[in-house]
Amino acid sequence: MTRPSAAPDTTGDGASDRFGTGPAATSDQTAEGSDAVSGADPQDIAEARRGPTVPVAAGPAKHRAPAPDDTRFDQVLETLRKHIRDLEFAEGLPHAEEGRTLQADVLAQLSDYVLPRVRRPDIPLLIAVAGSTGAGKSTLVNSLVGEQVTTTGVRRPTTNSPVLACNPADVDWFSEASFIPSLPRVRQQGLAMPGKDGMLVLAATEAMPPGVALLDTPDVDSAVAAHHEFAAKFLDAADLWVFVTTSTRYADARVWEFLQVARDRDTSLAVVLSRVPRRGRRMLLDHFGAMLEANGLGSAARFAIPETDQVRGERFTANVADHIRDYLADVAGEAEKRDRVSRRTFIGVIDSFRTRVPELARQVEAQIETGRTLSTAVDDSYEGVRRRVDTSLVDGSLLRGSLLARWQEVAASGELAKSLRMRGSRARRGGRAEQAERGQRVSALERAVRDALEAMVVSACERASDEIEQKWREVPGGGDLAAKALDQPGTGLLSQQIRQEIAEWQNDVAEMTTVSGATKRSVARFVTFDRDIVALVLIIDLLGYERSRSGGGAHAADTSGPSPQRLLKGLFGAQSLRSIGETARDNLRQRVLGLLDRERVPFDSALAKAGIPSEDSAVQLYQATYNLEIAR
Repeated sequence: MTRPSAAPDTTGDGASDRFGTGPAATSDQTAEGSDAVSGADPQDIAEARRGPTVPVAAGPAKHRAPAPDDTRFDQVLETLRKHIRDLEFAEGLPHAEEGRTLQADVLAQLSDYVLPRVRRPDIPLLIAVAGSTGAGKSTLVNSLVGEQVTTTGVRRPTTNSPVLACNPADVDWFSEASFIPSLPRVRQQGLAMPGKDGMLVLAATEAMPPGVALLDTPDVDSAVAAHHEFAAKFLDAADLWVFVTTSTRYADARVWEFLQVARDRDTSLAVVLSRVPRRGRRMLLDHFGAMLEANGLGSAARFAIPETDQVRGERFTANVADHIRDYLADVAGEAEKRDRVSRRTFIGVIDSFRTRVPELARQVEAQIETGRTLSTAVDDSYEGVRRRVDTSLVDGSLLRGSLLARWQEVAASGELAKSLRMRGSRARRGGRAEQAERGQRVSALERAVRDALEAMVVSACERASDEIEQKWREVPGGGDLAAKALDQPGTGLLSQQIRQEIAEWQNDVAEMTTVSGATKRSVARFVTFDRDIVALVLIIDLLGYERSRSGGGAHAADTSGPSPQRLLKGLFGAQSLRSIGETARDNLRQRVLGLLDRERVPFDSALAKAGIPSEDSAVQLYQATYNLEIAR
């Protein structure tokens, strides 16, 4: 078919067929558009006008890639793609859904549209026909191709899988290796029967000229959410959008969401208002045109298809789509115009990365900040616990209740004096009952020490855990993360670990009292002692007995038995006692802090597994955006 002498231009320069009445339309175009709207053309006139069926392009010319012929540009884009692909977002936390959606959009367009056009100068021009449910997209595609390649029907949505019509010479380019690799597809010759949801159907037909492909996409306003994603995926990979909506649905919000994406990315765009009734036709066209103008889409090529039943073989029998056919033939038939269309869309996508990638970086930063908030809650809670533990280990606050009572029993019984004996003398053993009673008192004091220390650590850990859980629940999604942390295997073993650590520490303290040189030399020549009892005395002193007594603690009025510190100084000397005490106290502190560190592991692990972006990921995105701006 011979293209008209003047055809609508899609470059945005203002020359377009504005529903057959625009200032740039020729008299032939105006007549053709008017006839199409009115539906007045009889079938024989339509066939005569159409002549031999030739689809949208007149020749096999390939369009060149619209990207700079620069390997550095390719490298910069590949680096940007890697940074975006490697991003993680923590499920359930703020900005995760927004971040992942934007990540998927930018990554898909880089992989499926930008990079292929940088690396392949001869890829076919992809024209995506998209739009509203029931707008007649499939009928239009069949009419543009000149034969039935996709199915139509009354069931909505009709297109449950996208159908791509291309020349057999181009079908390999649209294989999994080159075009949207993540999407499964099936090849069919001629008529493409519906495939499974989520599958691209390739219809190879000689009716399509080489170098041009038409894509019938799922409805953008389908009740099936997955269809929206398919429509967006294919529109992101297309060079030219032909957006079809109806006279009853053109004002729907979903329609304008997609059209505004085309505006924001400066995508080459044609809009088709279909099913336009004869009554009120001009008012509808004027209103839709005004909406396009108001939304910054005044430069889009515009077409109208009347409400008609002239359909046979699932394509129009009259010439109602000829003006759209001629427009696409004009766009696709000359290399310069093809290049202009594809380059405009390509540059628009690259320009959109100036805002889309920084917006993605801001979503990343927001998640990083959320991660900092959660991590700080853990750090602050356990730092507060550490300070309280440090104080409790020396201020005598543990020397109350059962521990104080057991100490007083040992001190009042004379066990401390009995534990010391002259070197060479035989130990006074007493009767069996007396020995049993003595052992019970000492064992009771040992248990009281362990119980007091265990209760202190358990209380500190529970307090930290409660504080963290409370702070995390203040963050949306933090409650679920806290539940995951507290449900991890290994939690609940704290008491067992504490008892083991304290028992080992008590043994270490007993060993310290008997090491060579620990006992004061003048005493060591004459006196030996029971190391377990002396170790208990040292522990009572380390836990702040003297400080609590002088400060009015629970045993301030206690005068029974000797002072632990006085006895220990007499046995070891002040300097040796100070050294033993510092070592023993530091040993205990390190063991307790080690227990605290183990108790925080579930929270740290939950944060590590949450998928919160790394601290430098946002910086990498900003840097990649800057590098892209320099390289383009």
